[in-house]
Amino acid sequence: MTRRLMTVLSMVTMMVLVGGPAFACGGLVNPNGSVSLVKTTTLAAYADGVEHYVTSFEFAGGGAEFGSIVPLPGIPSKVVRAGDWTLQRLVQEVQPPILFKAARTSAGAAEDSAQVILETRIDALDITILKGGGDEVGVWAKDNGFALTPDAPEILDYYASRSPIFMAARFDPAAAEELGQSLGDGTPIHLVIPTPQPWVPLRILTLGLGEDARVDADVFLLTETKPSLLPAPDKAMRLDRSEAASDFLLSDLRSDKGMKWLPANMWLSYLKLDGPVGEFNHDLAIDASGVGRPSPVAAGLRLPLKLPQLPPTQSSLAWPWAIAAGLGFFLFKASTAVLDR
Repeated sequence: MTRRLMTVLSMVTMMVLVGGPAFACGGLVNPNGSVSLVKTTTLAAYADGVEHYVTSFEFAGGGAEFGSIVPLPGIPSKVVRAGDWTLQRLVQEVQPPILFKAARTSAGAAEDSAQVILETRIDALDITILKGGGDEVGVWAKDNGFALTPDAPEILDYYASRSPIFMAARFDPAAAEELGQSLGDGTPIHLVIPTPQPWVPLRILTLGLGEDARVDADVFLLTETKPSLLPAPDKAMRLDRSEAASDFLLSDLRSDKGMKWLPANMWLSYLKLDGPVGEFNHDLAIDASGVGRPSPVAAGLRLPLKLPQLPPTQSSLAWPWAIAAGLGFFLFKASTAVLDR
């Protein structure tokens, strides 16, 4: 009981100092095309063929609407409000309570409009799951008040070539005021995504940033076994923690809202992203099977293989008749030979 009380007290202290871990792995925009963001923190957990993607969108205040476009590896089977302190607890696990440095991440969105698969409201946040190519998502974004940065079309096409699924999230400032949300209040979102190849979008963090800007983000992974990662961690994507998650940590996480699915044993990986924009022209692929073969396609390092689609021609439509005629001629000759005998 004493240990639990100390944990709760330390977590309360953590939330007071930090004020929420921040925005999702997505490109953020407001109507004038710029939003100042704080540091990005994301959890990607993978168990039983399902990726659990947990992130938080923070209310920027000022009465302005803004939104985010987040690429996803598949269609979510569930989009719900996440627990109140899962991300804070993970941050507490790997570093002492400190003030997060402010970081910039602007944004964008990527010609028919994208297909709307799901719409839901979580607190003051309107969530839309979209399906479409880069151009289609861009059209939907512009039609719904998202501004585009010059690099948005290229980045949206980059993601759509591997998965045509995106999440668009936008704060309603009037609803936020009604709910009493103030500057820095976050709305955590939990997406449940069945997928054989989990990955975490990283390149989207560079959306709208200049060449001289830096990416500053924390990525937590929880997997059933020690994962293989692609690209391999380096100076800009440093693997600061790789170990079996403690029973104490898993117990704390499991007690938060919507986290009871966590298995008894999980492997914790903590990646610190800190480097120039040019270092993040890829995503993070995860092989949690133990085979050790993360997908270069999932990492965005290779385009998916697509067989060319040949248009039907007169000759291609006629080939079944040619085969039938040839077979008939063969049978005729065979029967003639038999009768001659």
